[in-house]
Amino acid sequence: MKIGFIGLGVMGRPMAGHLIAAGHEVFLHRVKEASQHLVEAGGKALDSAKAVAEAADITILMVPDTPDVEKVLFGADGVADGISAGKLIIDMSSISPVATRDFARRIAEKSACYLDAPVSGGEVGAKAATLTIMVGGSEADFARAKPLFELMGKNINRIGEVGDGQTAKVANQIIVGLTIEAVAEGLAFAQAAGADPAKVRSALMGGFASSRILEVHGERMIKGTFDPGFRIRLHLKDIGLATDAAKTLDLALPHASSLHGIMQNALAEGLGDKDHSALFELLVPQATG
Repeated sequence: MKIGFIGLGVMGRPMAGHLIAAGHEVFLHRVKEASQHLVEAGGKALDSAKAVAEAADITILMVPDTPDVEKVLFGADGVADGISAGKLIIDMSSISPVATRDFARRIAEKSACYLDAPVSGGEVGAKAATLTIMVGGSEADFARAKPLFELMGKNINRIGEVGDGQTAKVANQIIVGLTIEAVAEGLAFAQAAGADPAKVRSALMGGFASSRILEVHGERMIKGTFDPGFRIRLHLKDIGLATDAAKTLDLALPHASSLHGIMQNALAEGLGDKDHSALFELLVPQATG
């Protein structure tokens, strides 16, 4: 296939790399030094999102936030200026479900198709091609895109119509964030009470408290290794999507709201570019380097 890929960050670089390695013709925008290896592997650098959309049959976006997606799609020399009837846009960013539905409507006015397909699994999952991919859009568009998703992930689900993928991702981020915070509190309590948190974690891994987060992020907390991963500032953005949506739904999310405040404190303490497991540093700052 002819595929466009826009957004070559920590997650996007390995995702685009898998598509190139599979033999697809991949057109790239915003190639920087860190992503130059993708050009050396066969990717083709183009100078605008418009040029990518003109060259590709399917264009994938993987950018940080809702305004970034809007700019790439509808800004000057954006994707919308380069698409034509029948082409497919796949937004794999994590953004507002409400904005997603509006973006899809505007793309449909150009007789093109749209999927939202946010991912979970972090840099590790992106590199290993084991991402969880949550998709919103028509069954036909999902079937068209699924071979590409299978090159980037393992747990691939069509949730429903456009916007439902983003809704699932927001739910994911609530659960992941609150679990990270719970693990941080549990290990902080163990340390403050004089127990070895590493041994406590090992014991808990055999019980009902066991989780992937206790396994991976619990180890990071104990070792004080907080290279992202997934940055706190980006997770804060996602929790903000949750609390904003809850207001429009007249839904109480008390613990998500509390987590939003905790992550804002982490940002104020200069932890925004560390992995989200670094919430532990708010509780036990002296325990980590």
